[in-house]
Amino acid sequence: MTSLAEPHATSARGGRTSPSQPPPPRRSALRRRATLIGWSFILPNFLGFALFTLVPVLAAFALAFMSWDAYNPPSWTGPRNFARLLRDDNFWVALTNTALYALGHVPLTLALSLGLALLLNQKLRGIAFFRVALFFPYITSLVAVAIVWNMLFNPTSGPVNQFLHLIGVADAPGWTSSSVWALPAVIITAVWKDMGYYMVLFLAGLQAIPREYYEAASVDGANGWHRFWHVTLPCLRPTTFFVLVMLTISSFKVFDLIFVMTQGGPGRSTLVLSQLIYQVGILDGDFGYSSAIALALFLIVAAITVFQFRLQQRKER
Repeated sequence: MTSLAEPHATSARGGRTSPSQPPPPRRSALRRRATLIGWSFILPNFLGFALFTLVPVLAAFALAFMSWDAYNPPSWTGPRNFARLLRDDNFWVALTNTALYALGHVPLTLALSLGLALLLNQKLRGIAFFRVALFFPYITSLVAVAIVWNMLFNPTSGPVNQFLHLIGVADAPGWTSSSVWALPAVIITAVWKDMGYYMVLFLAGLQAIPREYYEAASVDGANGWHRFWHVTLPCLRPTTFFVLVMLTISSFKVFDLIFVMTQGGPGRSTLVLSQLIYQVGILDGDFGYSSAIALALFLIVAAITVFQFRLQQRKER
């Protein structure tokens, strides 16, 4: 018989268990609790994404196969909008201008941001000031940037043409008032605004490269160019790939800068796909055809992005 003064009961295996302590929770209950806690953090963001992004995107995909003017019920048209797309001269002009903008904006921004990162990756007094100064245009209001650069590019009184006249260029470009020079003017403005942000990304990538790599290359007799080509660029490959993808996507969806600086003109010289979507959908009220253009833009950007990922995977092998 067990003594009444004994504080613990003896288990079947001879151990002792305390009747005052609850049994340990099961592993499945802990896992369920952790899952609920995780969903409680994710759910508000997911609801916002679904409500303001996912549902409108799916609705735009459906509208691409319909005809709708926002006043009458939408009617199913099938691939008729896409057949119209292939015959639309404005679409091909906007696609060409968008491709030309990307071909100018992406390599220039990539090269200048990398060059600035290399220059500012030095241990010099006051280097933080120059880093902030070069990053500042990226956080500046785009409307203010566009207005100021329009003033700089003024054909008659702008400082850019005055400087060109000063160095002997008699026939200075008309910039935003010229159908030939309007798109280059927009590209220059976009590069100036964006290069500070991508400079910071390259700067972070440069500072993550171990110094031992450069010391080993110097011991092997490599000069500055060899160290850059065989050490810096290979180590920056992930950063370069990320910058390239982001630049490509942002170049194909450019809208606000062109809308403020040129509004697609003169003529159609700076008309891009995003602005064509705005004109057809918001101004003309043809939301079905506008959604078809948006879907075409999405497929183009997706195809280029997939190609970039495949190319990067092949290089890593």
